[in-house]
Amino acid sequence: MAKKATKSFILRVDSDTMDAIEKWAADEFRSTNGQLQWIITEALRKARRLPKKKKTNPDSQTDDNGSND
Repeated sequence: MAKKATKSFILRVDSDTMDAIEKWAADEFRSTNGQLQWIITEALRKARRLPKKKKTNPDSQTDDNGSND
C-alpha cells in the first residue's frame, strides 16, 4: 500500500491556543501534530471540502445495463 505524501508548513498560534491544543492532544492520547491533523481533517469533512473517496468493490460486477448478474 502506497503511503500518502505529506507537506510540511509553519503554523503560528498564540500560546493560549497552543496550550489548549496540547492538552486536548494529551487527553486523546495523540501527538500535538496528530491532533492538529485530526482537527483540520474533521473541519474539512464537516464542511464537505475533502475530495470524495472512490468506492471500489471487486466482488460486485455489473453488466452494461447496471444490474448485478
